[in-house]
Amino acid sequence: MSKFNKKKKGMAPINTASLPDIVFMLLFFFMVATTMRETTILVKNDIPTATEIKKLEEKRLVMTIYVGEAQDADVYGVGDKIQLNDKIATIRDVRNFIYMSRKKVPEDEQSYMTTLIKGDKESSVGTINDIKKELREVNALKVTYATRPAAQ
Repeated sequence: MSKFNKKKKGMAPINTASLPDIVFMLLFFFMVATTMRETTILVKNDIPTATEIKKLEEKRLVMTIYVGEAQDADVYGVGDKIQLNDKIATIRDVRNFIYMSRKKVPEDEQSYMTTLIKGDKESSVGTINDIKKELREVNALKVTYATRPAAQ
């Protein structure tokens, strides 16, 4: 009779056949669930409080204009500045900003576009009025202002 030797094995190897599927599933999840900040704010933006607030429904149809003093006064100077996307702009640039924003949206949805003004609570009313005049010139009449809820 012969003797059979049993070879002792360590732990069985882990089956990694489904590992790529799991990695790609996690990758797609984070790609869909993550939102990226679109704009770096270059102006002071301490928005005022209000009691009656309504949340905007369709964020992709919103054109945002930031108003306030520049955070880097050495580069941009003092006084109210207007920020469109990621750059400090002038009143004359507002018109072009609205036209370019409208080009990105289908023509049938352009009438639903809203201009959101995120003005610092210390910003000048004259600057806001100048922006509103430019918006009237390009027929962008739906204007809202960003606010925070008032503490109760």
